[in-house]
Amino acid sequence: MAADSDPESEVFEITDFTTASEWERFVSRVEEVLNDWKLIGNSTGNVPVKKGEYTSGTWGEKSKDINFADFKFLITHYFLKQEAEKDNEKVKQEEDAFPLAMQDLLCMKNDFPPRAHCLVRWYGIREFVVISPGANCEAIISESKCNLLHSSISISLANSGCQVPIFVQVQQKWRRMYTGECQGPSVRTDFEMVHLRKVPSQYNHLSGLLDIFKAKIGYSLSPPPPVNIAIRFTYILQDWQQHSWPQQPPDFDTLLGGEVGGVELGKLPFGACEEPISELHLATTWPHMSEGIVVDNDVYSDLDPLQAPHWSVRVRTAENPQCLLGDLLTEFFKLCCRKESIEEIMGRKLTEDEGKENSDISSALSKLTEPSAAVPIPKLSVSNMMHSARKHIRRHRRVDESPLNTDILNSVLLYLFPDAAMEKSSDNSKNKMPQSNSELDKNSDYNLFLHLKSAPSDSLTYRLALCVCLVNYNHGGLRAVAHLWQEFVLELRYRWENSFLIHGLAGGAPDLRCCLLHQKLQMLNCCIERKRARDESRKTQDGKEKERRVSGGGTQNSSPAPDTSNASASAKELSVGKSWDSWSDSEDEFFECLSDQGEAEAPQAEGEKDGSKSKPEGRLHPHNNMTLLNSSELLYVPITQEPAPMTEDLLEEQSEVLAKLGTSAEGTHLRARMQSACLLSDMESFKAANPGCVLEDFVRWYSPRDYVEEEVVDEKGNKVLKGELSARMKIPGNMWVEAWETARVTPARRQKRLFDDTKEAEKVLHYLAVQKPADLTHHLLPCILHAAILKLKEEELIEDIPSVKKTIQQATSQASKLLHPHSYDYKKLEDFINQLIVIETVITQARSLKSKFAFSEDEKGEDAGELEKFVSSLLEEPEVVVIGAGQGPAGSIIHRLFVNAQRLADFTSDEAALLSPLDEDLGPDRKSSGGSKVPDFPPPAGREILLRSCVPRPAPYSKALPQRLFCVLMREEFRLAGAFSSDTSFF
Repeated sequence: MAADSDPESEVFEITDFTTASEWERFVSRVEEVLNDWKLIGNSTGNVPVKKGEYTSGTWGEKSKDINFADFKFLITHYFLKQEAEKDNEKVKQEEDAFPLAMQDLLCMKNDFPPRAHCLVRWYGIREFVVISPGANCEAIISESKCNLLHSSISISLANSGCQVPIFVQVQQKWRRMYTGECQGPSVRTDFEMVHLRKVPSQYNHLSGLLDIFKAKIGYSLSPPPPVNIAIRFTYILQDWQQHSWPQQPPDFDTLLGGEVGGVELGKLPFGACEEPISELHLATTWPHMSEGIVVDNDVYSDLDPLQAPHWSVRVRTAENPQCLLGDLLTEFFKLCCRKESIEEIMGRKLTEDEGKENSDISSALSKLTEPSAAVPIPKLSVSNMMHSARKHIRRHRRVDESPLNTDILNSVLLYLFPDAAMEKSSDNSKNKMPQSNSELDKNSDYNLFLHLKSAPSDSLTYRLALCVCLVNYNHGGLRAVAHLWQEFVLELRYRWENSFLIHGLAGGAPDLRCCLLHQKLQMLNCCIERKRARDESRKTQDGKEKERRVSGGGTQNSSPAPDTSNASASAKELSVGKSWDSWSDSEDEFFECLSDQGEAEAPQAEGEKDGSKSKPEGRLHPHNNMTLLNSSELLYVPITQEPAPMTEDLLEEQSEVLAKLGTSAEGTHLRARMQSACLLSDMESFKAANPGCVLEDFVRWYSPRDYVEEEVVDEKGNKVLKGELSARMKIPGNMWVEAWETARVTPARRQKRLFDDTKEAEKVLHYLAVQKPADLTHHLLPCILHAAILKLKEEELIEDIPSVKKTIQQATSQASKLLHPHSYDYKKLEDFINQLIVIETVITQARSLKSKFAFSEDEKGEDAGELEKFVSSLLEEPEVVVIGAGQGPAGSIIHRLFVNAQRLADFTSDEAALLSPLDEDLGPDRKSSGGSKVPDFPPPAGREILLRSCVPRPAPYSKALPQRLFCVLMREEFRLAGAFSSDTSFF
């Protein structure tokens, strides 16, 4: 009774069948995606495909993530982008027309596309959807799960009316196994696949595969429908032994030999050290054959590749072949990451003493300033200290410890300083200075350094970059670079001390368009030029003074020539031997100009005694016949000091100092005084050249715009020109007025130097001496990339590859952006070097192919042009058609390559070396001589057989529908990809 009174106690669980299951949600989600991509409904009426469009056309792709419970899938839509037909050209489609994918199954215009999705190659379809497991999800292996997914896409296709085929990827991803389905009005196509490791013996030929195809489609009609057959055999050529090496063997007799690709100084190596083309794939195709035309069974086959009507070739390049220029750049770039200093690398301390003699280079200057010197003053010059230190270094360096071979070091230094082989006279040094060449300036390659901020290709900096790169790569690496740099800096110091100009640097101020190291070397050259000018001036003064003393002694009959020569010789000896004695940092330092004109130097006792009016000094020439405002004397242009040259780092440093002065009145005044040093010097020179002048005279010469002239009427009624200073010159506290009042009457040769060449030269030499190899690499990187681009241009010009030429232009533009900032982005530079390596690889690949497809000069011009076009297409296109197949010029060469490889493969390596080369006129019917009949071609590496037919399925009275079977037979793979259509109304 209790149970009757409580009926709810019998209900244990209530199931709500209106709630969607995970499977139903997955099916719904697939339908939503198909709807979003507008794949619902009839897909017929599209533009028919053109021949080869699957390869040349553009394929689109879009993806979305979907879930089945907690399992992630990726659904992807692949489609060939085609231009839509105009509305008025559309043909009205029948309601029961086949889906587009079923029409593509029988299309013969795009069989065996060389570059396409595997499903496109196997089924010939232009649009499809693939559902595959997510990136980190396991493969779908169990049969029940595969069937569940297949059922899901069947329901989605039926519910949505989508006529685009959908595939599901099953099994492991490397197997590329797909199962799929396509539905249309009253028709359905099932996509099935078989994948085995080994080819079954009964199906290892066309006859066995035809049996499978006929059994599957129910081939029982009489007469049987025709089967269309397309066959492609692929032969692989891997043996290039009959060809020369990519690089010439090294010449061990030369100084710089012993390395593969070794080159002379000043040139960069180029090319691959290994064969850049690893394989050549020859595809021989028999398209559109019927069943009875060809015989291929387990006993006999008449599929001879030489008789194939269609040949096509593709090449497989070696992955990352070792290329000389790329290795050179990579190893050089690695130096940027090294942190060691020169002292740490060379493994010795330069601060150690040897007995009581201190041979440290850095303490040479302090030795000079010690109050009590134990040695004579002439022996305390920096030059003597340098030579003593150099001897000490060499004495402690054993021969076997030298990082860089002495002969190689001497060769490198002679290449960098070619004038060292000549007599180091001032005339030779001066004549060796490079002059500006208008032809070079017009050359875009020569001016490339302006875009890259490197250095001219004929400069010392450019040559130094090449030498450092080659020494690092071939002759000792980091330690050799440190050794070379140390010797380079010592050579520069020697030249500074002895006033020898540095070869390979344009004269004048540092070129701010070049890299900083090049500017530093130019600055040092400027210092040497100023020092030589000062010594020459002193020599001239001493000679004239001696002449004056001789003539004043009353010796009428004595010839001045011997005295003059002696004076010049003594002055020369003084300038070379005692050049450092005139060096000083004191405020009373005077600069003697190169030339003072005659009237400035003529002795005038009266003028000297007259204190009211000093004699004019340092005149150059009259200025536009102007006269001074307060006298009738001509206005002379004075000899002035040249402004101090500056490098970009000094300019930045000066700008920072001026910026830190702020905007206050005191800071502004101080900034103006710092910037007016050159102005004050020019005013003093002007006063010395024009005694009695006023500020207005100086402004008329120095800044004519600040002297305003206008016509006025004087007391007599005549029109006269009256001039006055401009408004800005009359501003109270004007720096020009203050500078004019403080300027002394001093010619340029007696002024304090605006440019202290001694101080600046020591600063440059110190800057160079403390550079680490990483810093040196940083400075020389633009130059070496500049050289690499020029080398690539030179090599491309020989091969004439348009695509490479365009790539080099793009790389040059990119390098210009990467090298102009002061702080380089090393990650982007590394990527850029990799781009240059790719360019080098492509050029070497083209060169390798040209050598393999070389044609004799006696061949016809048409054949030669055809071969050139064929070779240039091999690297740019995925597959190139061989015109004339095996009978054409390219086909004959390919045939010969295979025959030679077969002959070599049939013998041992020793026997192959003794074989004579095969006759060049080997005809297609001629077989190789010898007892063993060596076939011309090896067994095919892959065989692809495509079978097509239109057969009613599943019953004889069903609609005739397209059937297709794609067969792949390889040594370790057997694949059947079938698309079988059936009628869903009449079955």
